[in-house]
Amino acid sequence: MGLSGASTGKNAAQKTLFLSEGKKVVALAGNPNVGKSTVFNALTGLRQHTGNWPGKTVTSAVGEFSQNGETFSLVDLPGTYSLFPHSKEESVARDFLCFEKIDAAVVVCDCTTLERSLSLVLQVLEVTGRVVVCLNLADEAEKKNIKINEKKLEKILGVPVVLTDAKNKKGLEKLKEKIFEESGKDEDYRPPFSYDTAVETAIKSIEGIGGKRARFLKAQLLFGDESFKEAFEKKNGEIKENAPLSKSVDEAKELLSKHYPTGVLLKDSMTLSLLSKANEISKLCVDEGKRNDSLDRKLDRVFTGAKTGIPVMLLLLALVLFITIYAANYPSELLSRFLFSLGEKLRGVLEKIGAAWWITEPLVDGVYKTMAWVVSVMLPPMAIFFPLFTLLEDFGYLPRVAFNLDHCFKKCNACGKQSLCMCMGLGCNAAGVVGCRIIDSKRERLIAILTNAFMPCNGRFPTIIAIISMFFSASLSAAVKPFFAALILTAVILLSVLATFSASRLLSKTVLKGESSAFTLEMPPYRVPKIGSVLVRSVFDRTLFVLSRAVCVSAPMGLFIWLLANIKIGNSAVVSYVSSFLDFPGRLVGLDGVILLSFILGFPANEIVLPVALMCYTSQGVLCDAADLSSVYSVLSQNGWTAVTGVCFILFSLMHFPCSTTLLTIFKETKSFRWTVLSFLLPTVYGVVLCFLVNLVFGSV
Repeated sequence: MGLSGASTGKNAAQKTLFLSEGKKVVALAGNPNVGKSTVFNALTGLRQHTGNWPGKTVTSAVGEFSQNGETFSLVDLPGTYSLFPHSKEESVARDFLCFEKIDAAVVVCDCTTLERSLSLVLQVLEVTGRVVVCLNLADEAEKKNIKINEKKLEKILGVPVVLTDAKNKKGLEKLKEKIFEESGKDEDYRPPFSYDTAVETAIKSIEGIGGKRARFLKAQLLFGDESFKEAFEKKNGEIKENAPLSKSVDEAKELLSKHYPTGVLLKDSMTLSLLSKANEISKLCVDEGKRNDSLDRKLDRVFTGAKTGIPVMLLLLALVLFITIYAANYPSELLSRFLFSLGEKLRGVLEKIGAAWWITEPLVDGVYKTMAWVVSVMLPPMAIFFPLFTLLEDFGYLPRVAFNLDHCFKKCNACGKQSLCMCMGLGCNAAGVVGCRIIDSKRERLIAILTNAFMPCNGRFPTIIAIISMFFSASLSAAVKPFFAALILTAVILLSVLATFSASRLLSKTVLKGESSAFTLEMPPYRVPKIGSVLVRSVFDRTLFVLSRAVCVSAPMGLFIWLLANIKIGNSAVVSYVSSFLDFPGRLVGLDGVILLSFILGFPANEIVLPVALMCYTSQGVLCDAADLSSVYSVLSQNGWTAVTGVCFILFSLMHFPCSTTLLTIFKETKSFRWTVLSFLLPTVYGVVLCFLVNLVFGSV
């Protein structure tokens, strides 16, 4: 399972990780939310790159640091709670520690919850004796009056223990020194704890595996995880070809079956042994004194309380949307007027150099104006929404959202972690689909993937906001308008959440039958967000990524739509024939043929649906100024739009087929054409039925 070559650069995340020859390899392991990435970044600085594990869709990072004249390759393993894996990410971490040649391992622990991290430390010590325990978040432990006896912990574990505060660059030099020392030592293996008598007897009975990692490898073979068996056979050959080993494993399993009839009971027993030892060590080494975390507890009573959790969540959502709508109005108007004025200057330049009309008009009225619309309408809201959303993420609020919604998802026979994927879908549905990897159960992961498109991504937000502003809040005063629009948008998102619940329930009762599984949800401490990090992540990793994709799609589509609107057959443009064909089904669902055509042509990206509709409505395919909503409203109303049309447009924007990027991501994640097709049909059917009912009841009003 060696790591093959890759290079840094724009597409580095799509390539495979590499480890430089001749450099010592250090594995960096740890639970999620212990500051592992902060430790990695502090040690490696800019000397790092990201990539995919061979044969996996799990991304990670490799970096380098130097100590005493020697260079080390530091591999940031996916966050894991245990080496008895529940997910693809945890399998990757286990397989790297088991089968790669590593010179040392660093296990990052959270000082404030040491007991939880110690079970992973104990497992890593089974794999290698060259371990450095990094007790991170020392500053938070100090604030909470938690003291850890490092010397005592070192004596019990038999490996170095280093207290760090990676965020403030404290303890890192000592950590590097200990890594240097451990990497040069002989690997002195010593089991740090014991399983129960039955398991230990079964482990000792297995023959055919030697070496310092033998005990852990035997335990993994007994546990019966198929992913481990595949990795083991890839490294060591087929087990069935090794008769003594195969026979020993079968006999050991037979022996254990008398004590543990099912694999679940065996896993529970082995996990309990780990947790018991971790608890024992924690009691000996941790002095909590009078814990000073009352503020966290008070905040949790508000953010996760039975009576306050959901209302506060909705108020926070409404506040974020209000700030987004209110703050985006003016910059959006300025940006639109600037970009559209540039378009006229571009037209003037082309005319001066004698460019033909069939170059000038498609380029300016088609390509440029469509891009100008997308940028001016999308950029300001994204530049506000993403930082606000990232602030809540850094503050530690998103796991509380999962906690609040867990009961609702459990009633749908789905997983509470799905709420985190829903939140990611608010930015980009493709990212939300990838985020579904955090769900352990394959059935529940599929439910989350198939329903993620019900959440309006940031490509749909600006269009929905524009429709709300034109049809439902235009007559209000300037002071009240953003507040009212935010309330309507909050209700729209709430409707999408209810549709997600409904679709999840439907899937769990039909094609994905089953009961909801239990899971451990970590509640990280509340932290003051780092503004600089928030801005970098939200602007570069999210805003510019989504915007660049939209611009790349809008440019060719702008040209294509201009051609449809301006190339004529007889006395009518091509777009008229296509939209006329779609007009009857469009009218049935409260829309029209142009709107349906716009959604179809918006398949590459939702951001261009409204610009496409406007270009189709205008006789010469010329897009109007994006900031001048009164002009947009005039075009729409002249083509038969009413408040009911606006409602149906919003509903269909919420519930229709995912964009091409999301569908491709779904196919990559599920590796199934069947599930990809279902993800296309499910929200579309919901949208069609809902729009039909709204039109049936209110269409004549």
